[in-house]
Amino acid sequence: MRARPPIADDGDEFNFCSTCAFSAACLGRGYDKSQLRELHVLVEHIGPFREGEHIFREGDPFTAIAAVRGGTVKTYVNDAQGREQVLGFFLPGEIIGLNAISQERYPCNAVALDAVLLCRFSFPNIAALATRMPGVQQQLFRLLSLDIGKAALLAGNFTADERMAAFLIALSRRYASRGFSANRFQLTMSRTDIANYLRLASETVSRVLRRFQDEGLIAVARRDVDLLDRPRLEEIARSVLRD
Repeated sequence: MRARPPIADDGDEFNFCSTCAFSAACLGRGYDKSQLRELHVLVEHIGPFREGEHIFREGDPFTAIAAVRGGTVKTYVNDAQGREQVLGFFLPGEIIGLNAISQERYPCNAVALDAVLLCRFSFPNIAALATRMPGVQQQLFRLLSLDIGKAALLAGNFTADERMAAFLIALSRRYASRGFSANRFQLTMSRTDIANYLRLASETVSRVLRRFQDEGLIAVARRDVDLLDRPRLEEIARSVLRD
């Protein structure tokens, strides 16, 4: 049976979607229903965006952040020679657009890798609400910190095996944190995109995945991946993930 793409369930004005980036912060602070409703009325469900369709482009005015509700979003920039550089991949429950806050323009492009659904939050409105709901404000700071941390994750001088293992374990943990399977998921991004993100050649990524499979660490069927030996993968990834 193939791994199914994860998607959040639907919330309502008093209950959050299962992957909502703000649910734990708000519910953990004990906000009452009227306050939760204030946050919910700011949410606009948009999409689906088709594969290859842009959600925003570099230089567009910044007006909102968005939580991925279903599908996968890739962010990237083009260098002076027009070459694409992949910055990251965003899964259900993760926020895109945070890196646009300081300049008030999006500093990169965001494109759907499959059918993408979003929860859009007007940033001026949610920033105003955060001044009255400290839990929301603290969660915004936390999300900003995580976004900065992702950018520095692969900056070291790591081997191809270390980079690939870290990529798989990080994906696994991100899915698990949202209540999805930690050991079975889809690589919705292409091998070329993975290689670009990891700063490796496409042939190297394919070779490492084949070797991981031959060694019994993973099982790969097209885009479906099963992590068969997490302890060994985590050991390989330790220098990158720093844990």
